[in-house]
Amino acid sequence: MKNDNALLMLGMAAKAGKVASGEFMAENAVKSGEAALVIVAEDASDNTKKKFSNMCEYYKIPLKIHGMKDELGKFTGKEFRASLAVTDKGLAQAVMKKMD
Repeated sequence: MKNDNALLMLGMAAKAGKVASGEFMAENAVKSGEAALVIVAEDASDNTKKKFSNMCEYYKIPLKIHGMKDELGKFTGKEFRASLAVTDKGLAQAVMKKMD
């Protein structure tokens, strides 16, 4: 598993309680206006990618396709995660910087 600074930053956000992980939680965060960034795993289903792509476009929230489901899960202390939302603007910015 590569040493990915964006994923390390995501882990810090999760420890700080600023990550809504899993499809249901991420979707709620987007719809309630809490999400500052949505991340969908590269190996998530096309259906999941399309759903979040459309949702994020509608709610004007940045979306990144990054990491694999097991990596997103591992760095946020869960099993597998196809999607998650970062709910802190500052942390979201930091994660995006590491991705670019």
